[in-house]
Amino acid sequence: MLQTFSAENFHAICDELAVKDAELAFIVKTYGYPPMWTRPNTFESMIHIILEQQVSLASALAALNKLRERIVEVTPEKLLELTDEEMKACYFSRQKTSYARALAAAIQTGQFSPAAMATLPDHEAREKLMALKGFGNWTVDIYLMFVFQRADIFPAGDLAAVNALKQVKQLPKDISKEKLLGITAAWQPFRTVATMLLWHYYLSLRAKPVKKKTAVV
Repeated sequence: MLQTFSAENFHAICDELAVKDAELAFIVKTYGYPPMWTRPNTFESMIHIILEQQVSLASALAALNKLRERIVEVTPEKLLELTDEEMKACYFSRQKTSYARALAAAIQTGQFSPAAMATLPDHEAREKLMALKGFGNWTVDIYLMFVFQRADIFPAGDLAAVNALKQVKQLPKDISKEKLLGITAAWQPFRTVATMLLWHYYLSLRAKPVKKKTAVV
């Protein structure tokens, strides 16, 4: 059985995590519940995640909006019609152009089906996604978390989540990945929701800093 979450149980899971973890409880108490970030299972969503690799969310969204302006409906067929110059005008780097075209071609030829991912166990879905050009662990993690609400994923390659974890728990900056993953293991089987709490903390601090010093930066 796939471990997922939904709008119906999202807050209850946050509460359950808060009972287990004092720092997650602090986040809920101070900033409230996080948004339940979701995206539809579409080609456009996959392109959006590719665009988010190693850039700001604002930059990725700007590129996606440029693409929407140019082709209106973001489909594999329409994207494959664009020239290198047209992709560049939509703020796609050469590398991300390559990834986007490879994904479009894989879907168009039937080599890859986004719909088929919905019923696969996490490890099988990850294996199929990792076979796509440009899809590493972070990209796969975000896809499974946002599109399919897979409940037990911690994206160890996500700097915002990792830095928020270090800050809220006052951990050394040079703490090993293994020790961080050991800490997140206590959140099983809801590491995805815990990560959303960490993102909520990270974004809330930057939007409206709390006057009281609560963590070491």
